[in-house]
Parts: sequence; structure tokens; C-alpha cells
Amino acid sequence: MNSAVRLIVLNSTKLGDSSLVLHCLCREMGRRSFIVTVRKGGSRALYLPFSVLDAEVLENRKSDLWRLRGVSAAYPLNGVRSDFNKNAITLFMSEVLWRAVQDGAAEEGLYDWCERSILTLDALEGSFANYHLRWLMELAGVLGFSPSFESLAPFAGENLQVIGDLLSAGFEEFLVYPLNGSRRSAIAGSLLRYLSAHLEIPLNIRSLDVLGELY
Repeated sequence: MNSAVRLIVLNSTKLGDSSLVLHCLCREMGRRSFIVTVRKGGSRALYLPFSVLDAEVLENRKSDLWRLRGVSAAYPLNGVRSDFNKNAITLFMSEVLWRAVQDGAAEEGLYDWCERSILTLDALEGSFANYHLRWLMELAGVLGFSPSFESLAPFAGENLQVIGDLLSAGFEEFLVYPLNGSRRSAIAGSLLRYLSAHLEIPLNIRSLDVLGELY
């Protein structure tokens, strides 16, 4: 049986010379992997992390790895793909989800929130260097943990007061809150430790170092 699906790419694994395994987030199926054929000489830009795709799923009762065909971009994401810094943020966010959400998991509301967050980043103009911090706090809430001053305190270190300010800030105020690169990275690390403790999964996010160098 074939069915239409919209999905968000979290990561991909090369399979031979002409195929990719896409690790994705779907509204209907949660976290799931699919195989897709990439034509020789064809661009793989369509399958970058946090791309939002429409496709047809070819179900296979003999395998858990179903195939995609007729893949197309649901949104061009020109704002993200034309900005190196925004691309780096999407790499970070997609890696967090890839490590935090297990295969087969289907958290209610996670897909819709994630798609909105991608489109928000795509549309943002001006300052967005703090966007991934806001996103981490929102992710905790979507996954069922309500971050608060008290619950974050054991992970905050010397940044507890700043984290408290950010928790109470509105969206626009959050984005322009003055932070230098080292403090921003430290706060991201605190939020990742908070998520790791609640998920009981070590979130060793390699792309955080890239963000630290950029900001």
C-alpha cells in the first residue's frame, strides 16, 4: 500500500552509490527511516537536515525500511539555505532531535511544532543568534518537561540568573537578549544536560561546537 507523507529530515546515511537512508520525523509515524534513490549526478541538497519534504511511501511488508518516491520540497527554505549561520542552527537542532527522539517514537504535537520552528527561523530577519536556546526550551515543553527556574537550577551553573531572565522573556526580547558566544554555548550546554537528565539519554551534540565558533 502506498501513502502520501510529509516529513522532516533529521539526518541521512549514504547507502551505496545511489541511495540514502533518511532518518525523519513524520506527523503520522513519528521518528522513522526511509530509503530514497538519488539519481546519478543528482543533487542531494533536497535531503539536507531540516528539509521539509512531501513524498509517497512505498510500504514493504518484508522490510521495516520503506522506500520514498516522488520526493519534493514542501517549502523552499530560501532564508535558511542562503544563510550560513541559519544553516548551522538547523544542523544543531536536527542533531538534537535525531539523538533525543528514538525510532518509532511519536510524541503528540512534536512534528507540527518542529515544522513551525523551521519556518519561523527561515523567516527571521535581524538577530537570531539566540534562536536555538529558545528552541531548546520549547522542545523541553513539547516533550513533556516544563522548564522552570527551579528545575533548571541544578544544570545552570553561573548562568542561573541569565537563564531565569530568558525563561521570563517574550519571543522578541529573548532573541535580542545580549549574550556573548561563550555564555550562549554554556547555556545551550546547560539546557542539553537538562534534557539528557529527563530523557535518560546522553545528548552529545557535536554541532554545538560549530555554533560556538560562529557566535
